[in-house]
Amino acid sequence: MDVGVVLQCDPPAMGVVELAKRAEAAGFSHVWTFDSHVLWQEPFVIHSRILADTDRVVVGPMVTNPGTRDWTLTASLFATLNEMYGNRTVCGIGRGDSALRVLGSRPATLAELRECVRVIRELGNGRSVRLGDRDLRFAWAPDSRLEVWVAAYGPKALALAGEVGDGYILQLADPDIAAWMIKAVREAAERAGRDPAAIRFCVAAPAYVGDDSPESMAHQRDQTRWFGGMVGNHVADIVARYGADGTVPTALTDYIKGRQGYDYAQHGRAGNIHADFVPDGIVDRFCVLGPVEHHRGRLAELKELGADQFAVYLQHDAKESTLAAYGERVIPAVA
Repeated sequence: MDVGVVLQCDPPAMGVVELAKRAEAAGFSHVWTFDSHVLWQEPFVIHSRILADTDRVVVGPMVTNPGTRDWTLTASLFATLNEMYGNRTVCGIGRGDSALRVLGSRPATLAELRECVRVIRELGNGRSVRLGDRDLRFAWAPDSRLEVWVAAYGPKALALAGEVGDGYILQLADPDIAAWMIKAVREAAERAGRDPAAIRFCVAAPAYVGDDSPESMAHQRDQTRWFGGMVGNHVADIVARYGADGTVPTALTDYIKGRQGYDYAQHGRAGNIHADFVPDGIVDRFCVLGPVEHHRGRLAELKELGADQFAVYLQHDAKESTLAAYGERVIPAVA
């Protein structure tokens, strides 16, 4: 099982680069970043420096979207990085949340996401693509290779991931929900005539290594409760579309009943006061907290379900110690 890390593009940008370098030295396989250019710094500029200062890690956004950049521009960004640094990028993509909503825009439709994935994949792999009334190709990038991994929660988005994604990104670490969603993606791939075993599965969630005393666990939960609020934005969209009738697991929908709006100025940040509705039980299910043994156990469960990668969201006050603990005691146990 690969283990990646997810970083925010908070200034100073070189601080993000330094964390990425430490992650590679610790044995992490991927460095992902948020992509929300109003809330944080522009990720692709930082990606270039990460790639320049590392040798092995694969770098990409978790996740970009079809709305903030022209699709051909996004593909060109990846192809350029691949030419410069040797095909070490991956495109994580979804409908869009904070990056679009802070602009007053809506998330992309699934039809837009599907077409965007097609355009980015074809151009990013040196192939021609029909867009409107034109055939386009990066003649300068014949050797670029790019996988596109689709982030999804709802039934139709999960089906899209299975139909067109090289990989699937699930942003929560609950084994029961992961089992349901991985199964849905695999079934959609099979219906589409694809090999379900060819799809890579990445589970991403905050991980905080600490002891299991009541005081420490309470602190760890407070540092990661923001994640349940972030997931709640997507769940609220699902409930608005499908209702809370069991179409998706009730564990994913019940907890948002106490949700009272959301302030994107605190998006993805420890101490987010708009995540108070998230109960401790959801934090424990969605995140991975406590001693190293808890982390090894949860990752082993996810690996058994088919996860190829666990990506550690590193947005809390124990970044360095969690990186070190994973490098020394978790990654060697799950590799």
